[in-house]
Amino acid sequence: MPAMTVNERPVQFDMDPETPLLHALRDAANLTGAKYGCGVGDCGACMVLVDGEALRSCLVTIAEAEGRFITTIEGLSRDRSHPVQQALVAEQAIQCGFCTPGIAMAGAALLRRNPDPSAEDIREAVPNLCRCGVYPRLIEAIQRAGRVTRRRETISAAPAPGIDPADAARAVPALRGTEERGD
Repeated sequence: MPAMTVNERPVQFDMDPETPLLHALRDAANLTGAKYGCGVGDCGACMVLVDGEALRSCLVTIAEAEGRFITTIEGLSRDRSHPVQQALVAEQAIQCGFCTPGIAMAGAALLRRNPDPSAEDIREAVPNLCRCGVYPRLIEAIQRAGRVTRRRETISAAPAPGIDPADAARAVPALRGTEERGD
């Protein structure tokens, strides 16, 4: 059983080791923030952090993720207070929201490496596709999050409504895929 740490909790997946991490997270761990978009790594909707690096979880198997630290949007901040999440709301850079979790994860990874990114840095590090085309606002939001990270600005945007992240991130010793549970 591939074992890893997901959102700071040890997890073992009782699934085929070649299962994409995306499917293990969504189907077995009930962490549905990472979205299935294209399944071939083009859209970035499934972006998660693997050892701090933004990776498309549709392209990473759970065998490849074994022993690594995985952070999903649910684990980015327990109260949705991460500067990228706050800046996306404050800059109104969210339309339909489908791409938002992947963009937030890619933006968070970028800011960890470079807290003062240029627009070109952001375009390179956040290759996610957005059907709604809010790219200029995404760039502004990530740059604003960088200013917050550098303590040059604060954001008073309220956390987005929805499911409490604690409800979605339950500790389960061995998670099984839906086909093995009979769902």
